[in-house]
Amino acid sequence: MLAIKRIPVTEAVWVELSDLKTAGQTYSQLLEEMIEDRKKARFFRDMERIEEEGEFVEFPW
Repeated sequence: MLAIKRIPVTEAVWVELSDLKTAGQTYSQLLEEMIEDRKKARFFRDMERIEEEGEFVEFPW
């Protein structure tokens, strides 16, 4: 479902977004891609933190 929303950004941010967008790509598609990249980065960062800080126990098999 397409919802038209306005997201105010500075001119500098608009230029950066425009530079990241590929030919034929919509801003919505670009933002979806950026969101997925951010989620993946957060997941890996969290996993690294858990590995460094976590206390693990060995399961007896």
